[in-house]
Amino acid sequence: MKIGVLAVQGAFIEHEKVLSELGAECVELRKAEDLQADFEGLVLPGGESTVQGKLLRDSNMFANLQQRIADGLPVLATCAGMILLAEKLEGDTVSHFATMPIAVKRNAYGRQLGSFHRDENFKGLGKIPMTFIRAPYVVEAGEGTEILAKVDGHIVAARYKNQLALAFHPELDKDRHIHKLFLDMIGKTA
Repeated sequence: MKIGVLAVQGAFIEHEKVLSELGAECVELRKAEDLQADFEGLVLPGGESTVQGKLLRDSNMFANLQQRIADGLPVLATCAGMILLAEKLEGDTVSHFATMPIAVKRNAYGRQLGSFHRDENFKGLGKIPMTFIRAPYVVEAGEGTEILAKVDGHIVAARYKNQLALAFHPELDKDRHIHKLFLDMIGKTA
């Protein structure tokens, strides 16, 4: 199984290590030519969503990836990746891919000092570790969006069709349930 990992900025290497450990092959997506590779899933890692959005557009990858996501390419989006998928960003008129009917609040838990770790229930997986770093959360989930996890009443994980969006960083913990879930999603669409 081959996974495209957005590698323009952010925590992409950590995702690659986990996916490789689980037997997947990773292709780093840095420029438009990289999109010619055949990949069955996409990872949008944590990092700076504004920077990632700008680099996606500057590198001419934005429209291609947006269309692939809309056409059903399975996506695992963490932290900044969740922001990239969101239809709406609270307090902002700009959005990025806008392929997932959610509204997201950026830096919802505050700055770097507001980072934290919790073990919480995730639908279908039980309790899993969740590491939040300058994390967003979902303030509104639209029709067809399945809520998978909440922390302190806020939605931190959701799924819409082929898109799995998380406010936390599963690649930073030893637990592999989230990445296995993502690979299972790909297996079901292949």
